[in-house]
Amino acid sequence: MNIKFRLILMNFMQFFIWGAWLLTVGAYWFQNKGWSGAQFGAIFSTMGISSIFMPALAGIISDRWIHAEKLYGTLHIIGSVVLFCVPLVTSPTVFFWVILLNMLCYMPTLSLSIKVAYSALKEQGKDVVKVYPPIRVWGTVGFIAALLVVDATKSETSANQFYIASGVALALGLFSFTLPKCPPLLGKGGTKTLKDALGLNAFELFKTPKFAIFFAFSLLLGAALQLTNAYGTTYILDFAKNPSYKGSFAVEHSGAVISISQVSETLFILAIPFFLRKFGIKNVMLFSMLAWVLRFGLFAFGDPVNGLWMIILSCIVYGMAFDFFNISGSLFVETQTTPEIRGSAQGLFMMMVNGFGAFFGSIASGFIIDKFFIHADGSKDWHGIWLTFAGYALVIAIIFPFVFRYKHNKALEEAIKHV
Repeated sequence: MNIKFRLILMNFMQFFIWGAWLLTVGAYWFQNKGWSGAQFGAIFSTMGISSIFMPALAGIISDRWIHAEKLYGTLHIIGSVVLFCVPLVTSPTVFFWVILLNMLCYMPTLSLSIKVAYSALKEQGKDVVKVYPPIRVWGTVGFIAALLVVDATKSETSANQFYIASGVALALGLFSFTLPKCPPLLGKGGTKTLKDALGLNAFELFKTPKFAIFFAFSLLLGAALQLTNAYGTTYILDFAKNPSYKGSFAVEHSGAVISISQVSETLFILAIPFFLRKFGIKNVMLFSMLAWVLRFGLFAFGDPVNGLWMIILSCIVYGMAFDFFNISGSLFVETQTTPEIRGSAQGLFMMMVNGFGAFFGSIASGFIIDKFFIHADGSKDWHGIWLTFAGYALVIAIIFPFVFRYKHNKALEEAIKHV
């Protein structure tokens, strides 16, 4: 089995696990268990909580002590056991802690998978800027495939979704031990400082202006991602309360409409090498921020009937908004850091996007909506909400090119030339 196919299979299963339950856990919660909405709100905070420290911690461990592919496989095996136990839970409080434990295992595997893939490709003498995006696209295919499997087996409201995810997690965990070796490199040169011993070198990146600014914008865009994840589907379903839109295709098939976003991801991932070559990594990141403006702005003026095209276009734009910063950001980290700290540096990137970004985005957006965008009858002013979010993304896009003064390093510049 050649290395590209093995990495494709790794990415496919990586995101299949998530797709099998992430978007349907709400249906399981409300229709199967009948627990309260307030308690369910805490479930989605587990991603942010676990991402604040686990990706960075796993990166440190893989840089200093344990082979990345072995740590990656071990976390998926533990996560498989946890997912298998989810249907046994009979209390919403215990459910929160079990899902949190699963996310503590899952979230660090996102950055570890990147480290394993980059290491394996470089060992084969391949150009990661050119080769990795077409491999990563299979992760999105895996996510979509999981949604289709759950739908085909009618598992949206049943415990089967967790059993499906558990089985694939176990398979991926075992498969990971067959991946090319990705050994820890930090400390191999004989350094003995406490900082080296603890693997904290990656945090030194915050002292470098370009990295401090990069991580700050990673946090801000992580908040934008949380906004669309938290409110996208609810926004469409709320149109059902208006007699003019009740029964429309978008309302009746909101999941199908939102899934356009995942399909868009696959296309824009494949387009990343072209955009990097044509515009450079800084402009590609800027395009992501402008895409977030369009994502929110189109939602503000869309509706399920005459404005359905705007909702669909917003879902298409999402692919650029999500991929262009997340994938390009990981490539930026890869080409701007030394091999000894790349695992922990990728962990820091994930921590800022999916950890602090997701956490603060969730907290801040909830406060702002409750304070300013709730009508007297309890309904939400979605037009005002999305315009506010669009304004937030626009401010980020305006500031970014002036404060992020990045120049290509030779490694990335030469790689892009050969894309």
